[in-house]
Parts: sequence; C-alpha cells; structure tokens
Amino acid sequence: MSVLSGEVVESRAARVSVAEVALLASVFVIAACGLIYELAAGALASYLLGDSVLQFSTVIGAYLFAMGVGSWLSRFFDRQLVAQFLRIELLVGLIGGLMPAGLFVAHNLLPMDRGLPFRLLLYAMVLVVGMLVGLEIPLVMRILKRHFAERYALRELVSQVLTFDYLGALAVAVAFPLLLVPHLGLVRTGVVFGLLNAAVAVWALWLFRAELRTWRSHAGACAFVIAALLAVLAGADHLTTWAEDRFYGDRVVLRQSSPYQRVVVTSGPTGVRLFLNGNLQFHSRDEYRYHEALVHPALAAHGAPKRVLVLGGGDGMAVREVLRHPQVEQVTLVELDPHMTRLFRDEPMLRVLNADALHSPKLRIVNADAFGWLQSHGEVFDVVVVDFPDPTNFSLGKLYTTTFYQQVDQHLAAGGYAVVQTTSPLIARRSFWTVVATIEAVGLQATPYHAHVPSFGEWGFVLAHRRPWRAPQQLPGGLRFLTPQAMVGMLHFPPDMSRVEAEPNRLSNQTLVHTFEEEWGHLHE
Repeated sequence: MSVLSGEVVESRAARVSVAEVALLASVFVIAACGLIYELAAGALASYLLGDSVLQFSTVIGAYLFAMGVGSWLSRFFDRQLVAQFLRIELLVGLIGGLMPAGLFVAHNLLPMDRGLPFRLLLYAMVLVVGMLVGLEIPLVMRILKRHFAERYALRELVSQVLTFDYLGALAVAVAFPLLLVPHLGLVRTGVVFGLLNAAVAVWALWLFRAELRTWRSHAGACAFVIAALLAVLAGADHLTTWAEDRFYGDRVVLRQSSPYQRVVVTSGPTGVRLFLNGNLQFHSRDEYRYHEALVHPALAAHGAPKRVLVLGGGDGMAVREVLRHPQVEQVTLVELDPHMTRLFRDEPMLRVLNADALHSPKLRIVNADAFGWLQSHGEVFDVVVVDFPDPTNFSLGKLYTTTFYQQVDQHLAAGGYAVVQTTSPLIARRSFWTVVATIEAVGLQATPYHAHVPSFGEWGFVLAHRRPWRAPQQLPGGLRFLTPQAMVGMLHFPPDMSRVEAEPNRLSNQTLVHTFEEEWGHLHE
C-alpha cells in the first residue's frame, strides 16, 4: 500500500511539474506574440501612413495604454479562470494574427479622405488587441497561484512570470527585424504568431480538460480559429500581391523585404519605379534629371576629381553619373542595405537603369552605416555625394545633423566639394533651409540650388565647400538635362522658395525630423 501511495505521489508531482513548465512556457509565448502584434501595428502604420516617428510612437503608446486597461479589467474575472484564459487566447490569436492582413485589405478598400476611416480601424484594432494581451499575464499568474499555491510564494510567482515575459519580448524584438519580416513578411508573421496563441489555447484545453464545463464548444472554437488562420496563411502571398498591386497602381515586378526596408519595383506604360517602405525613390522616366543635378555641379566644378565617395544611393544611379567623368579613378559607395546593392547589381532590368555602374572596376561597395563608417575611416575624397532618403525618422535624421556634416568635412580634400540631396524647397521650405543652416553651422559654405523633377516636383540640393564654388562651364557629354545655362537658373530661388529663418539640425534635438513631418504631413491633409 505504501509503495502504491508513493507511486501516486510521484505521478502527481510529475504532472504538476509538466503543468508548471507548460504554464511558464506559455508566458514566454504570450509575451512574444503580444510584442509581435505591437511591432506589426507600428510597422504597418509607418508603411501605409508614412514612415514617421509619429505613427510608430502613437501606435505603441495606444497599445501600451490598452494593455494597462486590460490588466485593470482582469480583476473582474473571478470564475472559470481557465475557460476565460482559453477564450482570450483564441481572441488574441484571431484578431492579432489577422490584423496585418486585415489592415492591408482595409487600406485598399476603405475611403481614404484624410485617411480617417483607416486610422479609426487601425487604432480600434490596436486597442482591442492591447486590452486582450493585457488580460493574459494577470490570468496566468492567478491560475498558477490557484493550482500551485503550496509551491509558490507571491514574490516567487511574480519573479518567475515576469522573467519569462521579458525573455519572450527580448527574443521577438531581435527576431522581428532580422528574421521574421525579411523571410515571412508582415502578413505571414502575424498569422504564425496567431497560431502560437491558438496553440496555447489548445494546450490549456488539454491540460485543464477536467475543469472545463463545455469542453466540446471550446474544442470547436479552437478548431475554427486555427482553420481561419491556416487559410489566411495559405493565401498570404495572393493577399499581399493584390494589396500592393492596388496600392502602387502599376504592375509590381519585384517585391522583397530586407532587415531594413520593404523594396518594391513596379513597371508600367510610363516606366519603372522604385519604392522603399512605400515611398517613391525614383521613376525611370525622369530620374536622370535628379541624378544629373545631384552629381555634376560638384564634380564638374572640381575639375579633376579622382576619388569620389557616394553615401547612400544603393541603386547605382549616382555612381553612373560619377563614372561619366573620366578623371575619376576610384568610387566608394557606402550603402547600409546589402539587399539594395545586390538587386541593382544582379537584376537585369535594374542593371539597365544604372548602366551596369555597380560592375565598374573603379567601384568599391561598402555595406555599412554611413555615420559609423565615416567615424571609423580616415580616407579623404575630392567629392562626397550624399544621396540619402528624406529625414522621415530619427535614424535618417542623424544623417542631416551638424555632427554628420562635421564628419563629411573631415573626409573632404582641401579643395573638395560635398553635395547633399535636400527635399523640396517648395513643399518643405523650412526643412530645406534647415539643411542649409546646418551645413553653415559647421563652418562650411553652402550653395543651394534646385531642379524640376516631374515625379517629385521642385527638388533641392546643397553644395558644401570651403573654397569658392563657381558654376561649371563644361559638363560631360551625353547629359539629357543639365547644361551650363540651365545651372544659372537653378541657383535662383523665387519668393515662394526663398530663404527663411531656420535653426541648425543637431543630434541632440533633431528638429529637422519634426519640421519635415509637419510640412509633408500638411500636403496630405
């Protein structure tokens, strides 16, 4: 009899141990899923409404607030905690898992007057998912306390649960930009983690089956949620293709994600377009206007540039224009995203656009962050071409600061020139002159100019230099837009683009990011 009793006790201990491990593992999964939905909502808001600090910050703020509301509401759950937990897991998995897919579809179907209907849906889903996620951890802690009260003091329980909670959040925070989005995409990532939430519900259904009064109805709900998520997972490619085709208008011929950005190339009757995170980077019908205006005023004025540094410009278009100058002996291209340089080096359609510039024996490609690369290298160049995306967030805004331009100055030869692409002086007038003021604040002379690029409108550039700059009288052959005569007009700013007072953009304040968001945001109102 004593032997039999001992076996029963051991069996119960084993069962308890499995249940404890499973519950704590579920905390890890719950935390991972909750953070995924938060990051996916922020990424989608930035992708569909504009890559801005405002979108990401407000979505995350609303999500965290909703989690707090959910935690507060958990006090009203007194009975059938396991059944309540199971239902919440299924709701989180269904709504959170389908949120990216639903928002992609809604963005294409809802009326877009000022984006209000879509924004209402976005924040409604964020609040609902946030509240459900906020309910999860308090319920898990109470289930653990109820079933294993003899094994856990309150402080040990809180310590165990929060440890697994934070570990799950850490794992996902690293995996989301490096593995999940590049390989699965936002739609599939959401669905996969929705299935993980559903798996936790299935586990709870099996482990606590004796406590559930309506086991069959719960099993049916689990089956329905899993089937719905698997159906969307199977059609994720078709859904993404349909949504992006409608969003971009022209036929999408290339769609890929890197750890840094979503890259989409479209082709239509008017030509090829490149979009990064939904923002137009160039149109093949008029990109030559932009790149000729960016490169040749600096290189032709120098007279005999031998070493040229191009920062950004992974599409190779600026390098193509640099190579028109036969005196150039070496070009160094520093581009953060290796995915970009591989695409424009290897894809036949894109190689045609940059005239195979990325295969030039004169070119050295460095895939690194330009800010850090300048700090760690001491090379000197005759001309520096700065071709970054607009300062839509703080990560890009740091490349328009006094700190960055000081680094550029240190890499310029004594008689060298730098040139910076600098947004529209017509639409974003104060942003444009902020860049001019920033360059001047580091002791460089600034010569602003502008050119009309139909796909973007009036676009601005700024030359930075120590020796006087004079408009070149000779330019390389084969140019389609820039002439010495046209350069004279590009230096003139009419009253609606003339200089306004602006503070330099410093790393400590990044005022340019806020100014840029304000000015370009008004364009869409």
